[in-house]
Amino acid sequence: MTDLAGSREVEEFRRGYAAVREELGRVIVGHGSLLDLVVTALMADGHVLLEGVPGLGKTLLVRTLAQALDLRFSRIQFTPDLMPADILGTNLIVQDEAGRRRFEFQPGPVFAQIVLADEINRATPKTQSALLEAMQEHAVSTAGESRPLERPFFVLATQNPIEMEGTYPLPEAQLDRFLFKLRVPFPSLEELSAIAERTTGPEEPVAHQVLDGTAVRAMQATARQVPAAAHVQHYAARLVLATHGDTPGASAGAKRFIRYGASPRGLQALIRAGKVRALAEGRLNVSIEDIQALALPALRHRLIMNFEGEAEGADPDDLLRAAIDEVGAAASAAGGA
Repeated sequence: MTDLAGSREVEEFRRGYAAVREELGRVIVGHGSLLDLVVTALMADGHVLLEGVPGLGKTLLVRTLAQALDLRFSRIQFTPDLMPADILGTNLIVQDEAGRRRFEFQPGPVFAQIVLADEINRATPKTQSALLEAMQEHAVSTAGESRPLERPFFVLATQNPIEMEGTYPLPEAQLDRFLFKLRVPFPSLEELSAIAERTTGPEEPVAHQVLDGTAVRAMQATARQVPAAAHVQHYAARLVLATHGDTPGASAGAKRFIRYGASPRGLQALIRAGKVRALAEGRLNVSIEDIQALALPALRHRLIMNFEGEAEGADPDDLLRAAIDEVGAAASAAGGA
């Protein structure tokens, strides 16, 4: 591991992160923390699930990010009749000039670098699972052959939380492959006024390209070099275990409402995203505050409620906030003992 202190890579990371964030802010009104988390997920080499009612700018956010980056972009509109081959691609019979016929692979829209999976919960589980290998392995298997995807590879999926008729809940295995689940809030009065002014005038704002694929890959590599001290990793692990009701350190809410807690991927998400957040804020080490700040987006979609939790409408965010408080209180008690 190279020494990051004063290195050119760190300065390039901070400039690149700030440039992408600024371009998003030129087009998207408000949603400051949401934009930070989307850029953080990209630099942590993860994927994002955006949840919000229609009209809040989820698709605009993804398109603006694609404009700011010189990366190939594709949009997949998920519908009940969408088939896996519509995403991955298929072998077609082609004929050459000599009249000979052969099979040729026609890549699907997943062979891009920024993929918008729009309304992902409207497709069947079979089609949803077509993204699983791509998201985790950065490759797809078709006709018995594994085909790599060009990196960086960033999937942003959207889903509508209020129209549940005719939708298929995402399988837990696929949810676990998203680094973050981000809830898109409704704009405030001031933000609504700014949206009206910005989008109904003679010219709509457009993001300018500020990074290419090589720069993004270099920034991802730089972020991985940020150290996370043993006590920070231990804290993150304790927080993950606190979501499991059958462990000694389980939170009170987990014991009552959670059937299955966060997976080891949740721990990895906390550390990876924490490294990016630390660099973006000018620090060369991950802090416990980074872990706490990222706990909700990194873990909320990894909690599976039990019957009581479903019946009472237990909110994963509330349970995670309580777990953070309980883990912090336990650590303080242990330190003072």
